[in-house]
Amino acid sequence: MRNVNYHFTDSVAVQIANLDGALVPSNEHPLPIFDDKNSFRLRVDSAQISLAPESLARVLNSYVFARSDAPLKDISIRIEKARLKIKGKLHSNGDLPFEMEGQLTPTPDGKIRVHTEHIKALHLPVKGLMDLFGVKISDLIKTDKVQGVKVEKDDLLLDPAQVLPPPHIEGRVTAIRLVGNNIVQSFGNSGNRERLFNGQNYMAYSGNRLRFGKLTMDPTDLVMIDMDPRDPFDFYLDHYVEQLGAGYTKTTPRFGLRVYVRDYNKLRSSGRRK
Repeated sequence: MRNVNYHFTDSVAVQIANLDGALVPSNEHPLPIFDDKNSFRLRVDSAQISLAPESLARVLNSYVFARSDAPLKDISIRIEKARLKIKGKLHSNGDLPFEMEGQLTPTPDGKIRVHTEHIKALHLPVKGLMDLFGVKISDLIKTDKVQGVKVEKDDLLLDPAQVLPPPHIEGRVTAIRLVGNNIVQSFGNSGNRERLFNGQNYMAYSGNRLRFGKLTMDPTDLVMIDMDPRDPFDFYLDHYVEQLGAGYTKTTPRFGLRVYVRDYNKLRSSGRRK
């Protein structure tokens, strides 16, 4: 993938500057199926993926901590002075308001560590008292039943493979930094891998099998190309049929498909999006 704005839900999207990897069938599915986003996971070999703090907050509120008995509620996240600032409520402590401030770093096994530097409850500094009485965040936030989030002393550990909704992304985060209003994650290494397509904004799939709609490609030779290269390719798997229907397709001499796709965020103006 190159220069793709990839939607997971109506309110959550990531910006993929570049990504090399593979679609891997999930569970008992014999092949990836575009019409079933639970049929595959995206294994990332190398990538640079950006996520706005607002999108991360929506993921935590609507997906990770969506259960009624989840330990955290009403989370908001912002970037300020090269620090991540998290606000929310400790649901397990009577919806006690809290604030956290910290830095992001990758863990040796490729997850994301939120190292907390300051914590407040009811707008009062509490980290000193917590240290004084030997109480850690892990004593306040029980995440045993929360997917994608673990607590290690006073730090939160986020697993990208489980935090984001399907199709799940699997990969090892090797670097993370805050750039403007974005959390920029680097996966794997940026070795020179042969590109499947020479273009600006696209998603290219090659080899093995892939099914979408009534068509099964074997071996796969599919490139989805942004019809408007002036901005990133805006793609939403839940609405890919509408996006394809608003574009056009060309067949290569070897029966590959080059599909010119309208951006998802431009479907409304074309009168096709419902």
